[in-house]
Amino acid sequence: MAFWWPLIVLALAYGLCRFLFMLIPVNVPSIDVDVSDVTEGNQAQENSFIYIPPRGRTQQSETKVQCYEPATMKYLGYFPALSPSEVEERVALAKKAQTVWAKSSFKQRRQFLRILLKYILEHQQLICEVSSRDTGKTMVDASLGEIMTTCEKITWLLSEGERWLKPEYRSSGRSMIHKKAKVEFHPLGVIGAIVSWNYPFHNVFNPMLAALFSGNGIVIKVSEHASWSGCFYFRIIQAALAAVGAPDNLVDVITGFAETGEALVSSVDKVIFVGSPGVGKKIMRNAAKNLVPVTLELGGKDAFIVCEDVDVPHVAQVAVRAALQSSGQNCAGAERFYVHRDVYASFVTQVSQIVKSVSAGPPLTGRYDMGALCMQEHSERLQNLVNDALEKGAEIVARGSFGHLGEGAVDQFFPPTVIVNVDHTMKLMQEEAFGPILPIMKFSTDQEAIKLANDSRYGLGCAVFSGSQRRAREIASQIHTGVAAVNDFASSYMCQSLPFGGVKDSGFGRFAGIEGLRACCLVKSVVEDRWWPYVKTKIPKPIQYPVSEGGFEFQESLVEALYALNIWDRLQALVTVLKALSEQNSGSGTSKRSD
Repeated sequence: MAFWWPLIVLALAYGLCRFLFMLIPVNVPSIDVDVSDVTEGNQAQENSFIYIPPRGRTQQSETKVQCYEPATMKYLGYFPALSPSEVEERVALAKKAQTVWAKSSFKQRRQFLRILLKYILEHQQLICEVSSRDTGKTMVDASLGEIMTTCEKITWLLSEGERWLKPEYRSSGRSMIHKKAKVEFHPLGVIGAIVSWNYPFHNVFNPMLAALFSGNGIVIKVSEHASWSGCFYFRIIQAALAAVGAPDNLVDVITGFAETGEALVSSVDKVIFVGSPGVGKKIMRNAAKNLVPVTLELGGKDAFIVCEDVDVPHVAQVAVRAALQSSGQNCAGAERFYVHRDVYASFVTQVSQIVKSVSAGPPLTGRYDMGALCMQEHSERLQNLVNDALEKGAEIVARGSFGHLGEGAVDQFFPPTVIVNVDHTMKLMQEEAFGPILPIMKFSTDQEAIKLANDSRYGLGCAVFSGSQRRAREIASQIHTGVAAVNDFASSYMCQSLPFGGVKDSGFGRFAGIEGLRACCLVKSVVEDRWWPYVKTKIPKPIQYPVSEGGFEFQESLVEALYALNIWDRLQALVTVLKALSEQNSGSGTSKRSD
């Protein structure tokens, strides 16, 4: 017992020191970011008029990306639509900067993350307001989807990022037992990210954080529907990079339309794309020309399954949040609801009551649960999906209300809507809606629910609710998606150690988590001598050139000695191998003496 006491004391002392060390605040400098042109009070008079979008012209014919508030149609300004040559120039500058950053230490990279985290925590309201103005989402939704997920990613990288980028040693196998085998993770170069408008802050920071922490540079094309906010968020990144002495042009944000994105794909070392399946296929075709690797996070039509043994009021609240997440229009949240027939009526009643209390209106007023649709004419598309369902026998049982919208902005809103009597012949159950609609369908058995959930060309995520966690887990395991939540919705995205992505028309590859971090790397396999210079690899004499007559027999016995299933067969083969080596050495010695 006396022997253990010193070890126990040392362990307690070590634990106490670690705890006290955690209490010491880290010295993180503050950064100054110019916000004068994004705050409401400082907005220039000439940029405050109501924006009337041009009709009859294609986007690509425009040389400017026009920005406006979806909720009020107030004009925010414009950014240039970069030409292919301008994009190539930006990427070339990023590549030059990346060669310097690739040699940076993890200490420097962590300090960069801490500076960003400090700024985000101190300016949450500003970041959410900018996101709200550019996309129409509410402040609460901006905080949930933009701030929390980004802070979680930063803290995960701070605590675990270096660990997963260090060389990882692997088993060397039987034939290479005298070797050390490892995997190294090197920067790829410059990542090109083309991101969507639904989470303008997180969609910029998510790929940027992984790219820079793994030693890469990155050029991000922000959506033409969220360029105003994306370009402001870029300033935050620039200020943080300058604070740690990073090279200029390591990160860049570019604006434009399809031509701009195509040029980016053709000039970077890897592409990360978040968007629609149609555009994703075009990205792949362009990337294939130069064999540029791609990660695609495309559409979703997530199934939300409710078994009969659940707490219906609780699950109904989660269901509405899942359907209306991020103002209802800004995410591919749960879009198909399958409810067991035994609780179908009560679930519909509960959901309807909640939806009727939801009000849509200008998000910055703080009085509304939902804001405006980000994209023009999207409300018309949603109504067409609803009309198709109604024509085929569906029924609207509840709708939310509108607040004071103001003239000229009505078309940018769509009320949250509950629809019953739906089936899979309806477009609403097959096409990605990206809207605040809850189509609810009955099922009788778990296998029927699984079949319905898998009857989709999408496979991003799913959520399964049951009073039995084991049952919910079993159902979720049989749904063909990249992400699953058991008795919750979208919680996996808050676990930044997990990869995120889908299958089928939802794309392939993963970002976030270990897999996403390493996907930004050149994964290199390295083998070296374990006991060099004392033990070196030599080719056995029977198979050295010129190969001896018994060379194949020797190789055959060597394979059996290493891999035969029976230990006695392996030993017998080993004896044959040793005998052949002995005879070869003996013959070689005799030959030398005869000379």
